[in-house]
Amino acid sequence: MSEPVNPPPADLRAARVADTEERILTAARELFVRDGYAATTLKAVADAARVGHRTVYVRFGTKADLLKRVVDVAIVGDTRLVDLPSRDWYQLALNAPTVAERLALLADGVAALMARAGDVFAVALQAEPVEPAVAEAARAGRAATTESMRAFFTKLHTDGLIAGPADLGWLCDTAGALGHNQTYLLLRETLHWEPGQYRDWLYTTWTRLVTAASAPAKDGSP
Repeated sequence: MSEPVNPPPADLRAARVADTEERILTAARELFVRDGYAATTLKAVADAARVGHRTVYVRFGTKADLLKRVVDVAIVGDTRLVDLPSRDWYQLALNAPTVAERLALLADGVAALMARAGDVFAVALQAEPVEPAVAEAARAGRAATTESMRAFFTKLHTDGLIAGPADLGWLCDTAGALGHNQTYLLLRETLHWEPGQYRDWLYTTWTRLVTAASAPAKDGSP
């Protein structure tokens, strides 16, 4: 009579689950970027990750859901369920003592995000017209980016780091648009910019916009 097989400890099971997820996500990212959304299949992802085909279906369900997870992980840089506004780099940027430090840290963080996620953002744009779930996630992502940028530049004003009666609405809308992934992808495609060039442009342009927002109108009106 065979001995009963005891299940592995919970922490070991969790480690195995995490390792499997990481292998699937790494394989999926490589295939999505290399072959494009349409040509990538869940079967191909499973083979590349060296897991059973059913494992990918059970864990992610659909190719659209798998791409959404790949994008989410690329945005924040890991698989932890911590949203971007709660990440250390954003909080440091939000609370640095000077305007220059805040803008520099924000530019650093956004450029690093684009360096990590730019390629998969491009894949998501391919998928949006044919995958409603991806399109919905992309709309939510753009709304979240708009909100995080608005929160950042509004806090500059409420903390007294923007002088005078600032045109806050214009600043939030204009400065925020520069931090969207579509802006980065356009600059990458048309000007062939690297993330470092994008970072320097963000810092310089945001600095000029903050200055312009706090400048009095030329006609003397508030």
